[in-house]
Amino acid sequence: MPYSFDAPSSIEYHFNLTTRGYRALVFSGDHDIWIPFLSTHAWIRSFNFSIVDDWRAWHLGGQAGGFAITYANHMTFATLKGGGHSAIEYPPRESLAMAQRWLDNKPL
Repeated sequence: MPYSFDAPSSIEYHFNLTTRGYRALVFSGDHDIWIPFLSTHAWIRSFNFSIVDDWRAWHLGGQAGGFAITYANHMTFATLKGGGHSAIEYPPRESLAMAQRWLDNKPL
Protein backbone atom coordinates (compact mmCIF):
# COMPACT_ATOMS: atom_id res chain seq x y z
CA MET A 1 0.00 0.00 0.00
CA PRO A 2 1.38 3.41 -0.86
CA TYR A 3 1.71 5.70 2.14
CA SER A 4 2.06 9.45 2.02
CA PHE A 5 3.23 9.79 5.62
CA ASP A 6 5.48 7.71 7.83
CA ALA A 7 5.74 8.28 11.57
CA PRO A 8 9.33 8.84 12.65
CA SER A 9 10.95 6.45 15.08
CA SER A 10 10.73 7.25 18.79
CA ILE A 11 13.94 5.38 19.61
CA GLU A 12 16.02 8.58 19.46
CA TYR A 13 13.71 10.22 22.02
CA HIS A 14 13.98 7.26 24.39
CA PHE A 15 17.76 7.34 24.15
CA ASN A 16 17.89 11.10 24.69
CA LEU A 17 15.67 11.02 27.78
CA THR A 18 17.32 8.03 29.41
CA THR A 19 20.84 9.38 28.90
CA ARG A 20 19.68 12.51 30.73
CA GLY A 21 18.82 10.37 33.76
CA TYR A 22 15.04 10.22 33.47
CA ARG A 23 13.49 6.93 34.59
CA ALA A 24 11.76 4.93 31.88
CA LEU A 25 9.51 1.90 31.89
CA VAL A 26 9.09 0.21 28.55
CA PHE A 27 6.76 -2.77 28.47
CA SER A 28 5.34 -5.22 25.98
CA GLY A 29 2.76 -7.97 26.04
CA ASP A 30 4.35 -11.36 25.52
CA HIS A 31 1.50 -12.33 23.14
CA ASP A 32 1.78 -9.28 20.87
CA ILE A 33 1.99 -10.55 17.30
CA TRP A 34 2.33 -7.10 15.69
CA ILE A 35 5.27 -5.84 17.73
CA PRO A 36 6.82 -8.82 19.49
CA PHE A 37 8.56 -8.11 22.77
CA LEU A 38 11.79 -9.44 21.24
CA SER A 39 11.74 -6.54 18.75
CA THR A 40 11.25 -4.01 21.54
CA HIS A 41 14.04 -5.64 23.51
CA ALA A 42 16.31 -5.45 20.44
CA TRP A 43 16.08 -1.65 20.16
CA ILE A 44 16.64 -1.28 23.89
CA ARG A 45 19.75 -3.48 23.63
CA SER A 46 20.98 -1.24 20.80
CA PHE A 47 21.57 1.49 23.42
CA ASN A 48 24.34 -0.66 24.92
CA PHE A 49 23.37 0.25 28.49
CA SER A 50 24.87 -1.91 31.20
CA ILE A 51 22.52 -4.42 32.80
CA VAL A 52 21.84 -3.63 36.45
CA ASP A 53 19.37 -6.47 37.15
CA ASP A 54 19.20 -9.26 34.56
CA TRP A 55 16.08 -11.02 33.28
CA ARG A 56 13.92 -12.27 36.09
CA ALA A 57 10.29 -13.14 36.61
CA TRP A 58 8.19 -10.66 38.54
CA HIS A 59 5.25 -11.97 40.52
CA LEU A 60 1.79 -11.03 41.68
CA GLY A 61 -0.15 -13.27 44.04
CA GLY A 62 2.36 -16.11 43.70
CA GLN A 63 2.10 -16.17 39.89
CA ALA A 64 4.48 -14.80 37.29
CA GLY A 65 3.14 -11.51 35.94
CA GLY A 66 5.90 -11.29 33.34
CA PHE A 67 9.63 -10.78 33.12
CA ALA A 68 11.78 -7.71 33.63
CA ILE A 69 15.31 -6.48 33.08
CA THR A 70 16.77 -3.24 34.42
CA TYR A 71 19.49 -1.27 32.67
CA ALA A 72 21.79 1.53 33.70
CA ASN A 73 20.35 4.99 33.11
CA HIS A 74 17.19 3.97 34.97
CA MET A 75 15.52 2.07 32.13
CA THR A 76 13.37 -0.98 32.90
CA PHE A 77 11.94 -3.26 30.24
CA ALA A 78 9.10 -5.53 31.34
CA THR A 79 6.79 -8.02 29.74
CA LEU A 80 3.20 -8.66 30.73
CA LYS A 81 2.34 -12.34 30.71
CA GLY A 82 -0.69 -12.85 28.49
CA GLY A 83 -0.59 -9.27 27.20
CA GLY A 84 -1.36 -8.62 23.54
CA HIS A 85 -0.75 -5.57 21.37
CA SER A 86 -2.50 -3.22 23.80
CA ALA A 87 -0.73 -5.02 26.61
CA ILE A 88 -2.52 -3.52 29.61
CA GLU A 89 -5.95 -4.45 28.26
CA TYR A 90 -5.52 -8.19 28.71
CA PRO A 91 -4.01 -8.65 32.22
CA PRO A 92 -5.35 -5.51 33.97
CA ARG A 93 -4.45 -6.63 37.51
CA GLU A 94 -0.85 -7.36 36.54
CA SER A 95 -0.67 -4.14 34.52
CA LEU A 96 -1.77 -2.06 37.49
CA ALA A 97 0.71 -3.83 39.79
CA MET A 98 3.56 -3.26 37.32
CA ALA A 99 2.74 0.43 36.93
CA GLN A 100 2.23 0.99 40.66
CA ARG A 101 5.52 -0.66 41.57
CA TRP A 102 7.38 1.38 38.98
CA LEU A 103 5.74 4.63 40.07
CA ASP A 104 6.56 3.81 43.71
CA ASN A 105 10.19 3.22 42.63
CA LYS A 106 10.00 -0.41 43.80
CA PRO A 107 11.37 -3.37 41.89
CA LEU A 108 8.90 -5.33 39.83
